[in-house]
Order: sequence, then structure tokens, then C-alpha cells
Amino acid sequence: MTKTKKPEFRPNEYVVYPAHGVGQIMSIEEQEIAGIKLELFVISFEKDKMTLRVPTHKATEVGMRSLSSPDVVAHAMKTLKGKAKVKRAMWSRRAQEYEQKINSGDLIAIAEVVRDLHRADDQREQSYSERQLYEAALERLTREVAAVAGGDEVAAAKQVDEVLLSRAA
Repeated sequence: MTKTKKPEFRPNEYVVYPAHGVGQIMSIEEQEIAGIKLELFVISFEKDKMTLRVPTHKATEVGMRSLSSPDVVAHAMKTLKGKAKVKRAMWSRRAQEYEQKINSGDLIAIAEVVRDLHRADDQREQSYSERQLYEAALERLTREVAAVAGGDEVAAAKQVDEVLLSRAA
């Protein structure tokens, strides 16, 4: 068995953790848990006022990844421009699929959720749960777009919004 290679994540780096979105690695610390020494990434999600400790050897396994490349962000923006694909399945099943996409940590999948749940002002009302999923996906997308571009969330939100509005036109 080969020793697993050290993850390439470093302190101060922004990463994406599937279930929580964009976070920043504050440090790498060692802790002894049940007599076993563990090396942990300490990741801060300041927007959610949350700190997560992820064993370094499990990081990739749980789907933690570096920020998307600008190419992937461009692809996500292109995805937003697409036509909404709404399956005829029952809402509970669709909601489950959307939830899985949001928590997959995959920026393109998240963009698909935003695209599919986005409503122009003149369209039918969104249910509460649709709105919740839409906002969760939008927030994930915006935060990562902002982080890739250097951190301006307001500009990122505007950029995403413009793409969505250009689609409605």
C-alpha cells in the first residue's frame, strides 16, 4: 500500500467543501483523538460563522477541492444562460435532485439549479421550498465566482444577475 500523498491545500487558501461551499483554510493542526494523532485542516466559513475541521487524509475523499478555474466559472455562466430544464417529476423528487446538486460542490451542477429555478419577475410565484433551494444555489455560485475573481461578492452577484436577466430578455 502506498502512503497517500499529502493534499495540496495550504493555509489561507480558499477551498470548496461540498456541503458548505467556499471556505478558507485557516491552519493545519494536529489533534489527538482517541489516542490517534490526526492532522486536520481548520476551515473557516466566515459567512456562516462556522469552523470545520477536516482530517487532511480525508479531504479529497469528502470532495473538498480547490476553487474552480476561471474556465469552469465561464462554463457555469454559460450554463446559466441556457434554457431551464424542468423535469415533469414530482416536486419532492426534483427538490431532492436540486439538493444533491447543490451539495455536490460541483459548480456546473449548482449553476444548473440556479438556471432551472430562476424566475423572471413576470413568471409564476415560487414556492417557499423552491425559493430556499434557489437562494442556496445562488449563494454557493456567487461565493465561488467571487472567490475565483478575488473576493468581491457584490460584483459577483451583479455578474450572475446580469447573466440571468440577459437570459430572460
